[in-house]
Amino acid sequence: MAQTPKTPTSPHEAFLATSPRLTATGLISGMGLFSATALVIGSMVGSGIYIVEADMARTLGSPALLVLAWVITALITMIGALSYGELAAMMPHAGGQYVYLREAFGPLWGFLYGWTFFTVIQTGSIAAVAVAFGKFLGILYPSISTTHWIWHIAHVPALRMGSIEVGNMEIGLNTANLVAIAVIVLLAVVNCFGVALGAMVQNVFTSAKSISLMALILVTFSVGVNHEALHANFGAAFFHGAGWSTLHPLALAHGGALWVNVLIALGVTQVGSLFSSDSWNNITFTASEVRDPQRTLPLSLVLGVGFVLTCYILATLGYMMVLPLVGDPHGATIAARGIQFAADDRVGTAVLEQIFHTTGAFLMAGAILISTFGCVNGLSLAGARVYLAMSRDRLFFPAVGRLHPRFRTPTTGLLVQAGWAMVLCLSGSYAQLLDYIIFAVLMFNMMTILGIYVLRVKQPDAERPYRAWGYPVLPAIYIVLATAICIVLLLYKPQFTWPGLILVLTGIPLYFLSRYLCRDREAL
Repeated sequence: MAQTPKTPTSPHEAFLATSPRLTATGLISGMGLFSATALVIGSMVGSGIYIVEADMARTLGSPALLVLAWVITALITMIGALSYGELAAMMPHAGGQYVYLREAFGPLWGFLYGWTFFTVIQTGSIAAVAVAFGKFLGILYPSISTTHWIWHIAHVPALRMGSIEVGNMEIGLNTANLVAIAVIVLLAVVNCFGVALGAMVQNVFTSAKSISLMALILVTFSVGVNHEALHANFGAAFFHGAGWSTLHPLALAHGGALWVNVLIALGVTQVGSLFSSDSWNNITFTASEVRDPQRTLPLSLVLGVGFVLTCYILATLGYMMVLPLVGDPHGATIAARGIQFAADDRVGTAVLEQIFHTTGAFLMAGAILISTFGCVNGLSLAGARVYLAMSRDRLFFPAVGRLHPRFRTPTTGLLVQAGWAMVLCLSGSYAQLLDYIIFAVLMFNMMTILGIYVLRVKQPDAERPYRAWGYPVLPAIYIVLATAICIVLLLYKPQFTWPGLILVLTGIPLYFLSRYLCRDREAL
């Protein structure tokens, strides 16, 4: 007699019932196109688009240049996504970018990326976005605040070394980072219970945050239109301050401003727009858990990046429909302060407050809570797969390379990642570390795309189900643009670049130490 199939009793069991295939690494391959695209979108959209516009506007001072800055970011990021598609389809393995750098340039470069990824890129992003969640929850519950200390450990004064400034941070536990820690722990645990549950959470929150962002755009283009803002930002005024001979103020670390030309200003402002558009490559870290990765990975990258960057450009235009770009830092009203001097740089909140008054702040707080929660989940889910790949190459703690026997998830990696992110929350240094590492992120992305050329020479006969669209021209454009931005940042924003570069270089002795320790051992 045939047995009646067992009815799944959990998302994990339902997932296994429809997608039972295990990969060679022991991970479960089951994420489809929707989940993969949701991970791309969910990892990209956090709180950046609602905040970074103010600082960008202060430097550029021109509606046309602000839009152009986002178009440059969109061009760079989309070329990156199209290029990564070839590597992702060629090597659909857990670890993604770590694996690509290892194969193209050798294990040292893979390790340097993994080291930087663990110390600040991924864990720092998780901490920063989680604390943003805590800060915006404070709008709804004022007792949650960065100034409400539970345990204040110390104040680290600012230390200046030339134009580089480090320190100036508070260390301890306050109610905002306590909430952040709780969110990090919750989502680490959720993702321990199978990729099905993590993907389901990601799908729900990515859908919600996408709807919220589209609703914001729709409101700014309809009921929020302010004719004074239209007059100040569009028409002939759109190109005001965009001339080649116009100088733009670049804030210096030690105070004051340096006046630079338009190309330098556009290069420097990419720190904000590129940070807001970062983490699009997180789907490559989970490649082993994607169904039909040769097709799904390239397509999800293009769909996710295309959707997010279209929304970002529309949101920028929408902001300028509601508020003038140029404002007065001492303005008595939201409109008078403009985008440049929105309170605490919260441009999205200022826009909704202009439209809906007090209710607007609560609406934006709700949207950002949804956005940041989903972002932390996506970053948490993807990041642990890099440590898994490093561990199996004997370059990270051996326990991180083991999977949960039932759920087939890198449980130890998820918990180690969460633990370090929690430390960054307490240290108060995560925001500075993120600023410092933007240069390193761009450098590693540039090297990864350069790896396409290298691997076509080193492995000409390797199977490439998808080939980078526009090769060799578009990847070369990415490398040229990224190199130009890196040079500008090295020269004009050394406080953001040299510390990040130094952090990367500290991984070199650690790499050789790990190789020495593993010389006659199976694991560290």
